Amino acid sequence: MYEFEEKRLEKLDAMRAQGLAVYPHGLRVTHSTAQVEALIGGRDAAALGEDSTEVVLAGRLMFKNEMGKAGFARVQDSEGRLQLYIRKNDVGDDTFNDVWKKLDLGDHVWARGRLMLTKSGEPSVHVSELRLAAKCIASLPDKWKGLTDPEYRNRHRYVDLFVNPESREAFVRRSRVVRAVRDFFEARGFFEVETPMLQPIPGGAVARPFVTHHNALDMPLYMRIAPELFLKRLVVGGMEKVFELNRNFRNEGVSTRHNPEFTMLEFYQAYATWEDLMDMTEALLGEVARKVTGGGAVAYADHSIDFGQPFRRWRMSEAISEKTGLSAEAVADPAAMRAFWIEGHPKDAKNPKLPSTVGKWYEWLFDEYVEEHLIQPTFITHFPAEISPLSRRSEAEPEVAERFELFVAGMELGNGFNELNDPQDQQARFLAQVAARDGGDDEAMYFDADYIKALSFGMPPTAGEGIGIDRLVMLLTGNTSIRDVVLFPALRPDRGGAAEAEAAPQPGVTQG
Repeated sequence: MYEFEEKRLEKLDAMRAQGLAVYPHGLRVTHSTAQVEALIGGRDAAALGEDSTEVVLAGRLMFKNEMGKAGFARVQDSEGRLQLYIRKNDVGDDTFNDVWKKLDLGDHVWARGRLMLTKSGEPSVHVSELRLAAKCIASLPDKWKGLTDPEYRNRHRYVDLFVNPESREAFVRRSRVVRAVRDFFEARGFFEVETPMLQPIPGGAVARPFVTHHNALDMPLYMRIAPELFLKRLVVGGMEKVFELNRNFRNEGVSTRHNPEFTMLEFYQAYATWEDLMDMTEALLGEVARKVTGGGAVAYADHSIDFGQPFRRWRMSEAISEKTGLSAEAVADPAAMRAFWIEGHPKDAKNPKLPSTVGKWYEWLFDEYVEEHLIQPTFITHFPAEISPLSRRSEAEPEVAERFELFVAGMELGNGFNELNDPQDQQARFLAQVAARDGGDDEAMYFDADYIKALSFGMPPTAGEGIGIDRLVMLLTGNTSIRDVVLFPALRPDRGGAAEAEAAPQPGVTQG
């Protein structure tokens, strides 16, 4: 059971005993804090004194200073903070003693009054009527827990949002990112669609799914790891430009870059190529960055990321060769790559899980030696077909797929390719994935017979791509942890439970 803060409960009970509504409804407001500041503008105290405009606003009490028969408060709403000036002679003895005196930091208050400037020139409202809008019976966090402790902020987002303006701004910016992405695709004739999150067969990516059970149908279902196979079914059906912005779920590790549920953009266009998608991705990210941040370059960690310039396009084998020092011949030879790896990782000499194929070695070497160095937006291209089970093979080089991944600030941001639309080839690759799964690879794909049937009706030449929205928001807000751009990230249970230590008031603030 949650233990409420005793001193605040005493005030709440006292207000109820006075017949005051501590959680009233029907309180109307006429102005936000930002609108009040705009009304005040640059006028001086004399001009405001002649202005009879009355405003009604409401917000959370973030500062309170009592001075005998008067006092100052700052309230915060969704648009900012504004100072209130409360005087006993104006609001009356009952309101002053039974409401103002019993207000705590965090309470929601409602106020009616006129515009004014303080002697120090601060825009304010001279209050004529004051009411409690909702009582807060939890103490606000102290400066460390509330402002900077990431554990506290992630577990108590409802506090983080009203205590930390930069946190709220990150989520406002996230909303603008999503809006800008939608605008980009709608302007280009794409249809936004929704595909199943509960799927009979997980597919569209190499990942471990979450499994559940449907009681009425008496069958297992999987939380989707990607919408890809359903979106491509729509292309078969004649929807030649589609996109989806929605959640994916992967039963994998949690880190500063991974959350088990995350937001993805996926889009598909018939008769487009992977080169078209790289061009489109450059345009998309450049436009979103400009709309959200006002420019093409953004500060991230110790870097300035430039989304306004053409992105580098770098063949995967060449990137591995340059960063490892291996020759072009060596990066085509699994034995040579194994020898190189063991030289740098001698403890792995007897590791039975070491790769045995070119494609798997590319994954190991790329992750270890290349990825962290890709700071400016870079397309890594020409992935081995072996590790690209849904991608079309290059006709000129059948051993590689017409696939790219986008990397920014040392992390993967997007994955795109020319779609494999040959049903016989796709069936063979699914069978290879099934064999890998039977061999112990929990992340290998399942065989999706209905998707093969869909392809047998003929899918036109198509290119598709997925972009991680959470990571894009990280880049555009300067946050280096995905937990800071997901409102309620997945966390281990709080072993302390609800019985947390009482938080101290913020320095320099009286609570009455």
